Amino acid sequence: MTADERDERVRRAIEATVSGDTSAVSELFTADVVAASPTVTVSSRVELAVELEDHESALSDVAVATGPVLSSGRRVCTEWVITGWRSDSVDADGGEGLGARAREVTLRGATVAEFAGDRICALRHYWDETRPLAGAADVGDR
Repeated sequence: MTADERDERVRRAIEATVSGDTSAVSELFTADVVAASPTVTVSSRVELAVELEDHESALSDVAVATGPVLSSGRRVCTEWVITGWRSDSVDADGGEGLGARAREVTLRGATVAEFAGDRICALRHYWDETRPLAGAADVGDR
């Protein structure tokens, strides 16, 4: 596997884990993958898929832009910026139920991935987990 192919797999893994897309989990990750973020730690591909399914509606229309990519042996490190849309249901009292409001979210972070062959065996995302929720502006219905 070339360095460019590894870089692309890491970009796809970042996008999948943020958007909740489980379609490429088997292709991208080893069965015993260890993955961690500020709020989740998993130790298998099955656990990762379950976590992604639980969060599949967290962001939609996700776009990932990776910054400088550093590769050394089995490791790939990159910074990234993710943009997407988060929908929340709100009512006049701030509770659940009246209607969906969409807000654009921008999240900056870094990822370290380790490979075993052509699949990721370890993945660590680093970002401020509270930032996209607290800092997002309400842009109305979408």
